[in-house]
Amino acid sequence: MTTRDDLALANRLADAAGAAIRPFFRARYDMELKSDKSPVTEADRAAEAAIRAILEKERPQDGIIGEEYGSVRTDAERVWILDPIDGTRSFIAGRPIFGTLIALTQAGWPTIGIIDQPIAQERWAGMAGQPTTFNGQPVRTRLCRELEGAGIATTSPHLFADGDVPHYMALVAAVSGGAPRQGPVYGGDCYNYGLLASGFLDIVIESGLKSYDFAALVPVVEGAGGVMCDWNGEPLTAQSEGHVLALGDPARLEDVLEALHAAHDHDH
Repeated sequence: MTTRDDLALANRLADAAGAAIRPFFRARYDMELKSDKSPVTEADRAAEAAIRAILEKERPQDGIIGEEYGSVRTDAERVWILDPIDGTRSFIAGRPIFGTLIALTQAGWPTIGIIDQPIAQERWAGMAGQPTTFNGQPVRTRLCRELEGAGIATTSPHLFADGDVPHYMALVAAVSGGAPRQGPVYGGDCYNYGLLASGFLDIVIESGLKSYDFAALVPVVEGAGGVMCDWNGEPLTAQSEGHVLALGDPARLEDVLEALHAAHDHDH
């Protein structure tokens, strides 16, 4: 069972990660490319190492899945899922719209999620059955009465696989009514989901995400009144393919799915 002690620990993990990250922000140093050509920095590794040191000491029976240092005890009932810097490209570019993601899953379901922006010192915290907070104060998503004119965001159109692009473009067309100035907000990674939870965006759409990219987002978005699912409307699990939708107003889910699948192909 998830408790307030777990949430307090998650907040301490975020504090430790932020302390590890801040000295590296807008500092000049070399980054590396991983085998999948994604960037990694000393800050990513320092932040994840700081989190894991605390977990190994205080929760040695819990599993850990981390982007930088792999997995241990993944068959445990409780597993912490870590992305020390979600938005490494933004971090490298000196843009404070990346975040540290910390999730606690129980029997595979995310029950605690933290989105922490350590430079602006902004933190969204979600816990199953509790209202999501931003820097300690409850936040809510906003109503979205119709799809046209909704605020939509994605990190980059370049991250969509070729087969996903027509679906994404069909949704953008439905939201924008064909007006380019009503198009998506680009950039932001996990930060967009925090903004959606706080009522500043209506839809976030991504594909190709891993569990450490989305596990922490689910309690944050849903605890603020929103919904997260895959592109077929199914709940997100460790087995999800990484097609992720977040909506601030669950009443628009059918509209979004209809628009997405207006572009027919056989993949989804």
